[in-house]
Amino acid sequence: MTDLDRLLADIRACSHCAPQLPLGPRPVLIADARARLLIVGQAPGTRVHATGIPWNDPSGDRLRQWLDVDRDTFYDASRIAIVPMGFCYPGRGKSGDLPPRPECAPRWRAPLHALLPRIELTLLIGQYAQAWYLGRTMRPTLTETVADWARYGPDFLPLPHPSPRNQLWLRRNPWFEAEVVPELRRRVGPLLTR
Repeated sequence: MTDLDRLLADIRACSHCAPQLPLGPRPVLIADARARLLIVGQAPGTRVHATGIPWNDPSGDRLRQWLDVDRDTFYDASRIAIVPMGFCYPGRGKSGDLPPRPECAPRWRAPLHALLPRIELTLLIGQYAQAWYLGRTMRPTLTETVADWARYGPDFLPLPHPSPRNQLWLRRNPWFEAEVVPELRRRVGPLLTR
């Protein structure tokens, strides 16, 4: 058993936030030391919680479309690590799911990153991932951060959430699919084939 295997077992057994989780703890993530692409979203939704498979919902379908990858490639842990900001479903708020639990990232991110040495590109999906990784360099809004994507390379590429709820954002920002999605595919493709 490797250090990463032991850490993943610890994460999957975590119940630190159990009293605050309406559906109970079920940490969902995929990681392998050989992965070269890291996908960081917010936290699992109810469908992902039920299946234990990250991005196993319409948001994941759109994300795979943006990446131009099939499900087999997407879920190949030796190519892609999927490590959200919060590993468990946080519950529902007034306008969608609650933010990732604040205890999760400080507890697990640094040890995980230390065991993912081959990561060359990290996709920062949504404001929580962008705030954690970009800190003060993040622009005032998600739209401005994504529009300024070139500023964060070569290590990071900020993206909006691919949720069906973001249809209006995508319509208002056609530059995203015209400029950022082609760049995303250009950068991701070689990482998955080498």
